Amino acid sequence: MTEDSQLGFVQLGDTGLQTSELQFGTWRFGKETEEGNIEIGQERAHELLDAYADAGGRFIDTADVYGGGDSERWIGEWLEERDRQRYTIASKIFWQIREGDPNSRGNNRKNIRHRLDALLDRLDTDYVDILYIHRWDDDTPTRELMKTLNGLVEDNKVNYLGTSTMRPNAWKVAKANEIARAEGWEPFTVAQPRYNLVDREVEGDYLEMTRHFGIAVCPWSPLGQGFLTGKYSREEGLTGESRASESSRFEDAYLTEENFDVHDELEAVAEEVDASPAQTALAWLMHRDGVTAPIVGARTIEQLEENLGAARIDLSEEQVDRLTESKAGPYGGL
Repeated sequence: MTEDSQLGFVQLGDTGLQTSELQFGTWRFGKETEEGNIEIGQERAHELLDAYADAGGRFIDTADVYGGGDSERWIGEWLEERDRQRYTIASKIFWQIREGDPNSRGNNRKNIRHRLDALLDRLDTDYVDILYIHRWDDDTPTRELMKTLNGLVEDNKVNYLGTSTMRPNAWKVAKANEIARAEGWEPFTVAQPRYNLVDREVEGDYLEMTRHFGIAVCPWSPLGQGFLTGKYSREEGLTGESRASESSRFEDAYLTEENFDVHDELEAVAEEVDASPAQTALAWLMHRDGVTAPIVGARTIEQLEENLGAARIDLSEEQVDRLTESKAGPYGGL
């Protein structure tokens, strides 16, 4: 990207922290395919991180289970040659890591403390800027969770707290933040839900909750698992010709008549602004009230540069409205 197309910064909710307007997700780093291949290896991971940084990107998102820990290790190695303070690093904790050990899963105090120390070692850093709870754990009392997380902030191992994929349970985040507020503990200040043109379940109560608490919203899957990139045609998608390599869950969720209607409008707007469907879908999300910064990923440098180019796309209010109204959300699509 050229100097005049560098990524800008936006305020991360009520934290006072500035974040890149597009964050970089590393969930494909070290990921093993069904055929036993590694989707993105160490060398390409570092090349992608270089490209993101060269474009002005400063927010890197990972999780302790991505690539079995390789994602964090490769990020840590990459950071050795850079100024750690210039980058915002976020990671996530939840999923079981030791077979037969129920305490190696969830948000209990034992697991959180152990997992944080392990991920800091892999990242080769003293702290993470944001620690996300990857999923909610109903077996751990909310008060215990928030007290434990607050201790990590007080120990200077974590700067801010986040919650991921909590879209149906806004009340649980609200309850946790009210407990934290009453006790003078650190609340959740960042949220990471799924949100895109065809996945609209966060509209309504969830986004109202994040606005109430000043929580930054950094959506994952902003391109609907690739559906919004133009990869699938209506004819092949609805007849099953392009489904051979996709799961039945993806087919049911994305390859529908309703979603292809959305994609038709997306392609029309993309042509008007001389952009790709992927860039236009990302630009729509960046224009949405309550959204802070979407998380983008890529397999190649070319894909990453295309996605980052969304920051240069300026949609009119009329174009944003057309895209918004192309599929009704749970509260009327607005």
